[in-house]
Amino acid sequence: MVDFGESVAAASLSLARRFANGATMWCVAPAWPEHARHVAVEFVHPVLVGKRALPAVSVESIDAVGALRSLVRSGDVVLAISDRESNAVADVMRRAEAWGVGTMWIGVGPKPPDGAADHVVWVDDDVTEGGRSPAIHDGRLVLLYHVLWEMTHVCFEHPGLLSATGDESCDDNETCITCSDEGRVGEVIANADGTRARVRTARGIETIDTTMVADVSPGDLVLIHAGTAISEIP
Repeated sequence: MVDFGESVAAASLSLARRFANGATMWCVAPAWPEHARHVAVEFVHPVLVGKRALPAVSVESIDAVGALRSLVRSGDVVLAISDRESNAVADVMRRAEAWGVGTMWIGVGPKPPDGAADHVVWVDDDVTEGGRSPAIHDGRLVLLYHVLWEMTHVCFEHPGLLSATGDESCDDNETCITCSDEGRVGEVIANADGTRARVRTARGIETIDTTMVADVSPGDLVLIHAGTAISEIP
């Protein structure tokens, strides 16, 4: 029996809340596209009477970042399926905060490091066949995201859970102790003149000061504080 109950429960509640707020789930699995298609079908197809059809789309591209960048909206969620060695998925996870999207990383084998995604739901399996984990095709990975689908619908049966975000935020016009020390991730869209750049953040498109960092290029990630890029993110 695969023990992933607690991580699936937390991921399901987060996913249900995002769907309730109008999110779309974008599914990517660069090396295993059949799993991305399977997850999307499960969520968008109300196979049981009374269950909701939830917006989910499979995105099939070797360049996952390029494909998702123009599709996702702030508040959406990206669900990726891969092993921890997928550079394409890791790059998506790094940029998700700048795009304003939630992240879920489902996979097999050794787990990614802590903080690699908002929710990491994993089949721990060190046994490989020809360098690949048998869990990819023996049903354990499929079981995992089927349970995720089931638990998400269970959360919809308890509407009180969907509005309780547990997140207190201040108005845009107010300054609080927390926000005064913020550091937000931004993805550079264009370098204006060497001292300013247009960046994408969870809030939208912004123009920031870049005099504290070296010349930045489109696609670079920067840490923003008080309208200024204070460092580049490797």
